[in-house]
Formats: sequence, structure tokens, C-alpha cells
Amino acid sequence: MADRIQTLDIIRGVAVMGIVSVNVVDFSTMNAAYLNPAALGWPDPASLAVWALNMLFVDGKFRTLFSMLFGASLLLVVERAEAAGESGWTTHSRRMAVLLLFGLAHAILIWRGDILSLYAMTGLIAFWFRGLGAGRLITWGIGLSLVNVVLFGAIAVTLQQQQVAAMAGDASAELLRNWQANYHSFYPTAEQIAADKAIFDGGWLAIVANEAGKAARIATNVLLLLPDTLGLMLLGMAGYKSGFLTGAWDDRAYRRIAAWGIALGLAAFAALVVADVASGFSVPVILAGFMTAVAPFRIAMALGYAALFILMARGMGPIARRFAAVGRAAFSNYLGTSLVLTPVFYGWGLGLYGDLSRAEAWLFVPLVWLLMLAWSKPWLDHFHYGPLEWAWRSLARWELQPMRKRVAAAA
Repeated sequence: MADRIQTLDIIRGVAVMGIVSVNVVDFSTMNAAYLNPAALGWPDPASLAVWALNMLFVDGKFRTLFSMLFGASLLLVVERAEAAGESGWTTHSRRMAVLLLFGLAHAILIWRGDILSLYAMTGLIAFWFRGLGAGRLITWGIGLSLVNVVLFGAIAVTLQQQQVAAMAGDASAELLRNWQANYHSFYPTAEQIAADKAIFDGGWLAIVANEAGKAARIATNVLLLLPDTLGLMLLGMAGYKSGFLTGAWDDRAYRRIAAWGIALGLAAFAALVVADVASGFSVPVILAGFMTAVAPFRIAMALGYAALFILMARGMGPIARRFAAVGRAAFSNYLGTSLVLTPVFYGWGLGLYGDLSRAEAWLFVPLVWLLMLAWSKPWLDHFHYGPLEWAWRSLARWELQPMRKRVAAAA
């Protein structure tokens, strides 16, 4: 489509690719292993290295970027709707309603790790901040992210207190039950592991029934993650309004942000890796470290990455256009990842769920990246939208949108 902002597409493309590097764990085995590589037993050296590298360079940073880009794109869509004489709220609310339906279908019918439901519900709130200037958006964004830090910090402190009391031997029966339940969400029992594997080694209908029975989990995740996600969307709006995400700043500013943001982020996440391993992946340390202590550095590193990608895109030419195409079709690529990986791991496909180490499962990630880069640009050379972008736009507008690009007639 005309008037695309290429920097937004490039950053979004890299972000949706980066997310696969950590999400593959949740496709391939129990959810407990996502943050805790020792959840199912101490990892082999290769798997520990994969976890450490992801924690250093990927985990949290690309979801942060993706959330920021959602906020920037939200603002862009609303502005263009209002410039065309349409109602910004009507356009936006319809888009979020359709996105919520996609997200719920994704979570129940395809893969439990859906983030679209969270984005749809958070996006409805983010709309009402659109009139603020960049400075106030930054203030709100940082404030909401701090709410998330306090929330998870309180949870981590509670877990630490439970652990100390449980180890002291004078805990009440109720406290012990609560601690064991919390502990086994990070370190599942053999029975829990076997039950989980039996479900995902089964047929599609059995998996759907299991996920449908856990629908309340979606609401819980939204409540827990909404403050941080909303904060990131507002920071993305600020990045759009200030020109940072659109590539309007000079190269010196981008170089400075890239250097400081990435350096600070790497230092913080390196400390987290050391703390996790040294503690033997203690539950309070895992939670407090990732969700609380490094949260500000996660944002700093994401901004550093954004600046770096903008600088790299200045002179990459065809390579940059490949990544931009992935970003233009980010919705299709995000859901497409689930359509590619669930048949690999779930029982109705190859049935590799729970059978591969973290390192072995990660070997599928470069294949997904290659697929994204291979199909996105050729498709968009012939069509206005990715297939799911077209469906989203058509459903939100209640009419089929033009799909195929017109070929100019020969002179």
C-alpha cells in the first residue's frame, strides 16, 4: 500500500521474527520451561547456552518492540481514518473487536501462547491516550511499566516469604499448600509432566478441549500483563509522534541510543543470567529478576535495537525491503508461525512435544525465519496485504477489500 512508513515495517518484521526464538519453547514443551530452563530437569550445556543467549539478546526485548510498534500503528491507523473523514473510534474499535476474535480463536484452536487477545483489549484503552503529546505519553508509559514492576515485585516477595517459611519447617498447612502450588508451576511434578504430554500428544480435539477449559487463564494473563503492555503501547505512540520510530532523527542520535540502550541491556541481562544459574533457578529469583529487576533495561535495550535497525535500514536496500515485507505481513507471520510449529510438535502432527531438548527445538527457528523472508515480499509484490491482514481489514470494515494489485498496462 502507498504511504507505508518503512522503518515501522522493518522494526516490526525483525520483532516478529525475534519472538519465534523464545516462543518455540512454549510450542515444544510445558509452559513452565519458558522462563525456567531447569523446570523439567537441569538442562544440557547446549540447551543452557540457548537459554542464556536468548535471555541476553532476545527474551522480552522483541515482545517489547512488538508492543511499541502496535501502539505506533494504532495511532497511525486512527490518524489516517480521521484524515479521511471517518470516525477514529469506530475504525479502531472494530479492528480491536476482530483482533480479539482472532486472538481467542488462536488461543483455543491453535496455540495457548496467544498475545492478540491481550493486544486487542489493551488497544481499546490505549486509544484514549492518543491526544497526548510525546512527553506525556512517555510519562504515562514509564509509570504504567513501573506498576507492572511493583505488581510482580510483590508476587516475588510473597514467593520468597513462602519459600523461607516452608524451608524453616514451621509453616502452616495452608502456607505449605500455597507454596507447593506456586513451586510446581515452575517445577512441575512427574505426574503433571506426564499429564501435559498426554494432552499434547493427543488429537486436535483433545487439545482444543483442554485449552477451552482454561479460558479463564486468558483473562488472568490480560489483568497481569495489561499495565506493562499499555505502557509499551504508549511509549510506541511517543516514538511515532517524536519521529524516533519513523526514522526522522539524525544518525548521531540513533547511534547514541543504540550504543547505550544495548550496552545497558546486555549488562543487566548478563547479571540476571548469572543470578539465575547461581541460585539454581530459584523460583523467587527467576520471577523477581525477569519481571522486575531488568524491566527498565528491557525497555532500554528494545529502544537500542530499534535505533540500530533504523540505522542498518538506511543502506541495506533489498535486504531491508525483505524485512519490511515481513513486518507488513506481521499478523500473517505471527499466526503463520503457530500454523507451522504446532504440526511439528503436537500429537496430530509429528508429535515431537516434550521429546526434544531446548537446543534441539530451537533448530526449527531458522527454518521459520527463512519461510517468513521467503514468502512475504513475493506475496506483497502481487497483493496489497498479507492474507490475514486482508481478512482483518475486510472484517473490520464489513466489506471485502481489494487484494490483488493491478498490473500496469503495457504502453
